[in-house]
Amino acid sequence: MDLAQRIDTLEQIEAIKQLKHRYWRACDNKDPKTMRDCFIRSGADLDYGRIGTFDDAGPLVEIFTRIALHKVDGKHVVLDMHHGIHPDITVTGERTATGRWTLRFRQVNLIDNTEFVSTGDYDDDYVIEDGRWKMSRSHFTERWSITRPLLADSVITEGIFAEP
Repeated sequence: MDLAQRIDTLEQIEAIKQLKHRYWRACDNKDPKTMRDCFIRSGADLDYGRIGTFDDAGPLVEIFTRIALHKVDGKHVVLDMHHGIHPDITVTGERTATGRWTLRFRQVNLIDNTEFVSTGDYDDDYVIEDGRWKMSRSHFTERWSITRPLLADSVITEGIFAEP
């Protein structure tokens, strides 16, 4: 590859990294619209293990909305933290790419009074749709998890979330 092609490839890889980080930030910020916009318009191949398998992003976003936006006494009762690390992205064509990521996930559930911590790997495919990279396939494999009760003296402080 010449220098211009190498620079273009690096720019495409960076755009894909931004897409995946935008997706996780949308999850943590309880933003279903931005989350949905990270996937192709229709027909995404999604396998999120215990959450489910879907042939479009719509049903995944519905589950996310029901869980992440659930409130009791005006406060969210499920608080998430997604940290994606170790990106391994390959541009496979002019409008296609693949990627692998490791996820470090933490969730506080104030209904069950538990903390859930897990890690696993994403195996993704990306395509350019309407001039932007989107996820067309995303499969998550959990490596391990732990659920533990919150201590009685735990203090949970909720920050500000943008309302959809």
